[in-house]
Amino acid sequence: MQSSQPLPTSRRPLTALVPLALLATSFQAQAQSQQADSEGAVVVVAASRSNVEVDKAPQTVVVIRKEDIERQLTISTNSSDVLSNMLPSYTPSRGKMNGSGETLRGRAPLILVDGVPQSNPVRPTGREAHTIDYAMVDRIEIVQGPSAINGLGATGGTINIITRRPAAGSFNQHVDVQVTTPTSDVNGDLLGYKTTYRLDGRRDKLEYLFSVGYEDQGLHLDGAGRSIGVDVTQGDLMDSRSYDVLAKIGYRPDDRQRLQFSLNRYRIKSKASYLGVPGDRTRGIPSTSVEGTPPGTPAWNDVWTSSASYTHTNLAGMELSAMAYSQEFVGLFGADNSATFQDVSIAPRGTLYDQSRSVASKYGSKVGLTKEGMLDGRLKLTVGFDTLVDEGKQDMYGTKRTFVPESKYRNLSLFTQGEFKLLDTLTLHAGARREKADFEVGSYRTLAAYNNTHVEGGKIKFNETLLNAGLVFEPIKDVTLYANYSEGFGLPDIGRTLRSINAPGQSIGSLRALEPILTDGVEAGTRVRRGDWEFDASYYRSDSDFGARVVSVGGVFAMAREKTRLEGVEAKIAHRFNATHRASLSYARTKGRYDSNNDGSLDAKLDGLNVAPDRVLASWTASWTDRLSSLVQAQHAFSQDFDEPAKRFSGYTLVDAALTYKLRKGDLRLGFANLLDKDYITYYSQSALVEPSRYFAGRGRTLTVGYALGF
Repeated sequence: MQSSQPLPTSRRPLTALVPLALLATSFQAQAQSQQADSEGAVVVVAASRSNVEVDKAPQTVVVIRKEDIERQLTISTNSSDVLSNMLPSYTPSRGKMNGSGETLRGRAPLILVDGVPQSNPVRPTGREAHTIDYAMVDRIEIVQGPSAINGLGATGGTINIITRRPAAGSFNQHVDVQVTTPTSDVNGDLLGYKTTYRLDGRRDKLEYLFSVGYEDQGLHLDGAGRSIGVDVTQGDLMDSRSYDVLAKIGYRPDDRQRLQFSLNRYRIKSKASYLGVPGDRTRGIPSTSVEGTPPGTPAWNDVWTSSASYTHTNLAGMELSAMAYSQEFVGLFGADNSATFQDVSIAPRGTLYDQSRSVASKYGSKVGLTKEGMLDGRLKLTVGFDTLVDEGKQDMYGTKRTFVPESKYRNLSLFTQGEFKLLDTLTLHAGARREKADFEVGSYRTLAAYNNTHVEGGKIKFNETLLNAGLVFEPIKDVTLYANYSEGFGLPDIGRTLRSINAPGQSIGSLRALEPILTDGVEAGTRVRRGDWEFDASYYRSDSDFGARVVSVGGVFAMAREKTRLEGVEAKIAHRFNATHRASLSYARTKGRYDSNNDGSLDAKLDGLNVAPDRVLASWTASWTDRLSSLVQAQHAFSQDFDEPAKRFSGYTLVDAALTYKLRKGDLRLGFANLLDKDYITYYSQSALVEPSRYFAGRGRTLTVGYALGF
């Protein structure tokens, strides 16, 4: 690593941990799965450039299938709900357009759509989980733990969202409609509507898909029948409209080659019909909403994602995958008269309403070449390179002032991953990635709230070699033991650092707070697959000598650079009682600590803005007849104390249910979210920050009725 300032020493215990280390699984442009529709088939983490099977991966990998996604969308259309309902180590959803504080194993995950980065690690906005409608999604692959193989940002893991592929047949159509209402009250202002139309097919060498979705959400009620407080500034899912358009076209010159072009446009915007009413934390009264028009322009997300990919399965005996991509992201936050926005040269103090807008433009490429069967069939080797250019800014939308200046991040990375069978029952995975990057910012002035400070522009260079290695051991059939060591590479929230400089004489090159986050992760676990039983368990730990912690300062999120450690355990047991009934139970416990006074000791607890609560998830799926199937799921979040007494989390238990009935034509669905109508305050509102305006209750019981028809 090279920069204008020396970096803190990063621990590299690789020599001692090579026997324990892990292949940090990577993602290619378009996932190609060997998974059959039926459970029990071999599942390859096909976005992995080394094509690792899920049950043979040297780390925790979770695959959420299309059927599971469809059931979850009947319960809630919020993409964060889908992830938190399936992953116990993922933070419970905030239920808002902004997902700041939603982490995986206590750190930020890298979110991809068909291999295209959706996260904006240079200037995170918390909006990355809302860039695609999950009705467009075929499956989701989650690789947990820090990893550098996909590049910047995956310090908590990688979430690869794989969009639908054309079905067999030359011309297929699919229509899906559903309506959602709270059960405590039914009127037009409370209803939510969602519809999706899809057209796809395969003809000779050509395949195509076109899908469009639209959703209109009304006001949400809590378990006591009260309106839930609207988050005007950060953005809200309730009282919003969204649409998504996905178009894909593929061409196969022969059985070995495939070319694909993909374009996705997603937009969500608040209808701005409500104002927030602060709650009373000491009396347990949540914030609510009243009819009214907020100042300024309603908050919105606008995302264009496009890619072109090419694969060749036998190029001189090797497999080639290549992709070029681009994304345009604009996120507008709602208007506020925050002290940060005040400038007496524009308006008297306390009267100026303004709103920030984040703009990010990225483009890049991914290329991988894999050769199998070397050294008498024991060695598989993948080499490749990635490029990324990320440009962006954050401005004040109303007054056109600079909030975060224009910046450019450029990256070229070379990597290699190997898989070598030491014995028939013992496999070594290892690899390295070389990051060569620079970050450039021009000279600028901060806002008046930060003294209109002049900051000298400059360039910082980042050069780092990131390693991973691991062992997978199968002592007996269907029992696997694994252990790993992997290094992750991320950037702090550079925007928060740049916009808050208030002392003169500083330059980009002298800011230690801009140094990258280097994360060392270790994991050890086991997988057992015996008949109708499945069992998974793992222990993990990740350390950053100079980590990043999100803090709230005067209602504005900022970054604190400190030594941090996350550690925890996960376990899951599942049993198939017969061909039609299956139950599962999973548990995750994550603890995070940081060095609050820079003395090298991890003396303080990370709060709910940085780490998820301990949780248990339980589910039961059943097919009662050829036509009727059901899902019942429950989650319990355990109570928890933090260093700040006001942030005590009281815990809660939620139960959901879904039914599907196959009609002569089409499928009828019923979904109940929060079946027991639990009245509770969200984890974020209890444990992440103490603000009366954001003391949000969770959503009460809702009923969703849906109908889907394919023809």
